[in-house]
Amino acid sequence: MQQPHTSISISKILTSLLLLCTLSIQAQPRGKVIPKVEKDTTALFKNIAVSVDLVGVAQLAFGDYGQYEAAVRINLKDKYFPILELGYGKANTTDETTNNTFKTKAPYGRIGIDFNLLKNKHDIYRLYGGVRYAFTSYKYDIINTTVTDPVWKDQVDFSYTGEKANMHWLELGLGVDAKIAGPLHLGWSVRYKRRLIHSEGDIGNSWYAPGFGRNEGSHLGGTFNVILEF
Repeated sequence: MQQPHTSISISKILTSLLLLCTLSIQAQPRGKVIPKVEKDTTALFKNIAVSVDLVGVAQLAFGDYGQYEAAVRINLKDKYFPILELGYGKANTTDETTNNTFKTKAPYGRIGIDFNLLKNKHDIYRLYGGVRYAFTSYKYDIINTTVTDPVWKDQVDFSYTGEKANMHWLELGLGVDAKIAGPLHLGWSVRYKRRLIHSEGDIGNSWYAPGFGRNEGSHLGGTFNVILEF
């Protein structure tokens, strides 16, 4: 006589459990809506730019050394900028104390890449961080070098011409670029230069290396560029 009562109780218990599970599922907070990420539709190849540096020209005009330099830069997605820089460096200086004259002129090259550091990559202004590998091979002359003969103590003049030298170096840079009008941009950069490998002849370090600058001077340099971007 008690079996039907037991069956009804079990049925009530199962129904109650199912109801509790349903209410529990409904009470749970819904998951956060994941915002849709818009796909970057910027073309891989945006444009190409050519530029000239005015700092080296000013150094030649008002100092003892400097260079003519031009560059070609490729714009990839407004973010990556591979660049090739080619130049021709010259020096002609006379030391007032020793009366020694140093002369050299030779080409040099750099290859590297700049990275746009701004959050808005498509702005007309850009902030760059970059790296360059550079190389030059050159000859230099030192004229009217006076040395003292170790035996006779006489003053003897020596001239060294055609001394062969070469240098590999690394440059780390930070720069800005601003659109002025149409394809015209202006930009400047600050560079830190670090020699990697160098061979400078049998008479010691040369006074100047094309593209690198003075060997005994500061390893900081800079550029001011007039840029045409197409």
